[in-house]
Amino acid sequence: MNRSTFFSAVRSSLFGGSMSQPQVIGMTAMLDEFERQRTPVDQMAYMLATAFHETATHMQPVIETRQPNEETNPSVDTAIARLESSWARGRLPWVKTPYWRKDAQGRSYLGRGLPQLTHRVNYDKVGRVIGVDLVSNPDAALRTDIAVKIMIAGMSLGIFTGKKMADFLDGVDEADAEDYREYRNARVVVNGTDKADVIAAEATRFEKAIRAAA
Repeated sequence: MNRSTFFSAVRSSLFGGSMSQPQVIGMTAMLDEFERQRTPVDQMAYMLATAFHETATHMQPVIETRQPNEETNPSVDTAIARLESSWARGRLPWVKTPYWRKDAQGRSYLGRGLPQLTHRVNYDKVGRVIGVDLVSNPDAALRTDIAVKIMIAGMSLGIFTGKKMADFLDGVDEADAEDYREYRNARVVVNGTDKADVIAAEATRFEKAIRAAA
């Protein structure tokens, strides 16, 4: 892939004409790992679009409850306090148990990453796949190289929701008229149908950039 062509394309189509160094670094880490794992174009595009949405375009791993204008991630304690407040007010009706509360060792398994990795069981599952002890060190999920591997494993193997990308994206590296519909349906791999159309549109732009740079 011609990286200069790719970055030029996404700069204009997705980033409003300019990108920060962290955005470039984050996408470079993703592209490096995609190429190493020989990820199909449609899955590359969908993961880039997912990261674009889930990180509010920062393209760097974030911690759950990060506010849109915060320059850095909040501390774990600040994030936990925000979650506790939201839960007490009934703003997290889908949460059955407060998974963010610290365990006996003082570790919290709240959301971290490109898409958010939550719950101890998922930290354990993904950690075993990528060969990193995320249970003992959950903050490792905020390291860019590790976060990229978590995203790929979680979305490829269905660890996040039980649905995997291959259920919706065929991996055939040819433009398909039905790609948009499949991108929309693929949202359940991470989070139901939340913002499915928006992310699908972003994925088509990333796909065009990837193909232009091929």
